[in-house]
Amino acid sequence: MLAHHGDGVFYAFESDPELIFADIHEDGRYLYPGTGAIEETGKGPARGTKLNVPLPPYANDSDFHRVWPSVEEFIRQGKPELIILQAGADSIQGDPITHMAFTPSAHEYAASQLSKLANEFCNGRFIALGGGGYNRTNLALGWNAVVKAMLGEK
Repeated sequence: MLAHHGDGVFYAFESDPELIFADIHEDGRYLYPGTGAIEETGKGPARGTKLNVPLPPYANDSDFHRVWPSVEEFIRQGKPELIILQAGADSIQGDPITHMAFTPSAHEYAASQLSKLANEFCNGRFIALGGGGYNRTNLALGWNAVVKAMLGEK
């Protein structure tokens, strides 16, 4: 849920088949670090264990909901033992250095769905991490939405 691809994690695990990785981000042709093409699916024994979902600038919640089912299916196929959400608020509309237009509702939905997947596959093991976000209001709204979803609140 970061606007930037990978947040420094993707390439460290690009060849590791034990780690599945799904990333919705702004297309690297328009935003640093310029990576995260859909064709980047892992290397060597990890080919197919990574999913990059680059979206165009100004992608909104409708765009998020259009691609989310592919992310959820990818996670289901991986049968994770632990789920980590990198919930960067830089994908929320109004961030001064990115071009995404998600609302906190997209973050809430992702956290809610990932909580359900964690209960299904991981005995509830689910961690949300911060990272990204340069608009303090967005940070507060995004994180409140994620925490509410993790607590099962509507």
